[in-house]
Order: sequence, then structure tokens, then C-alpha cells
Amino acid sequence: MSRELKHRVMFCLSVQQNFFDLPFSEVGPVWQGFGNVLKSIHEMEGINIVGMFDDDETMVGSSGTNFPWTAYIMADAADRADVVEVCNLFRITPVGETDYRLWKYIRVEARIGRALEVPEL
Repeated sequence: MSRELKHRVMFCLSVQQNFFDLPFSEVGPVWQGFGNVLKSIHEMEGINIVGMFDDDETMVGSSGTNFPWTAYIMADAADRADVVEVCNLFRITPVGETDYRLWKYIRVEARIGRALEVPEL
């Protein structure tokens, strides 16, 4: 990666009630779209994933519209435009053969800051 990563970003993801309302037979295309988004994020030049966290084993159902979120992706980003590009993936990624996009089922919010370093004592 040739670009300097200047920002620390927390992408907060919420699986929405629309997902849980789907018949089980229609869940697969949503997960396939989500997998495509994760792969795209991983391959982006201006983004480096530091870690991911998913609490789906201890949280059942929709996480609603705010904390606690369902999953988190912590990453370093070269600039704000890269962060916007990640968020846009949820707007443009199709779900199967439908006219729906991933954002119908997964909400994303990005928090941008800086890496917090432990001070020397």
C-alpha cells in the first residue's frame, strides 16, 4: 500500500429488521452481498483493516438504529474519500437478482478519528 494511512476509522454495522423479516430461503443473497462488500473493503488501496468484531452469537435480532451495533470493522484510511467509498459500497451492492441494495439490510456508520497511542511513562 503506497498511500499514507492517516485516519483510524470504526465502521459500525447494524443488521436491520428487514433482514430478519426475510424468509430463510432469501437470506443467502444478502450474505453473499455482504461477503462481496467485505472483500472489496479488504482489497481497497486506501483502507487497511485492523480488525473486525461481530457479536452475533450473544445478540439476537436487529440492533436497531444505534449502539449496540451488530458488528464493527476497525481500519486505517488514507483519507475521508476512502471512508466514503466504503460506506458507498452498502448503497451500490446489489442483493441477488432483486432491485434492492445491501443498505436495505445492513446499516453502516463510520466514525473517523486518529489512532490513540499509549504515552511513554
